[in-house]
Amino acid sequence: MKLGRPPMERAGKTLSKLRWKDGISSEALARAAWPAAVGKRLANRALAVGLVRDRLIVEVDDAIWQKQLFHLEGQILKRLREVIGDDLIRQIEFRITVARRPPAMAITVAGPAAESGVCADDADEIEDLVLRKVYKQARKKATA
Repeated sequence: MKLGRPPMERAGKTLSKLRWKDGISSEALARAAWPAAVGKRLANRALAVGLVRDRLIVEVDDAIWQKQLFHLEGQILKRLREVIGDDLIRQIEFRITVARRPPAMAITVAGPAAESGVCADDADEIEDLVLRKVYKQARKKATA
């Protein structure tokens, strides 16, 4: 019974053919090779985001993942070389993903300024004109 080629070898041959045939950039090739080299489950936790010279930049969720993958760097590099077929990647840098803030919700302001369509200021809630002016001047000094 003849067995077919291992999936890793097939993926490597396909990716290396694409590189020369379609003119895919080295960075795109390295990012495409990442899930084939490390597997789907690990690729969901660690995302290859770029290639700087011969160093693949991989973003991970936290310091625990960073440390664990750092210890596996040699094995991962070996698999990447099997998939890509050359020395495109010589190092891997595991970076912790920068937490991105979700979009903020719009805040509506009630009061006389909001009803007139003018951008509201907390000083606009002060009915006495003299006190409002004193408050604005004191706030301006405090923030200067």
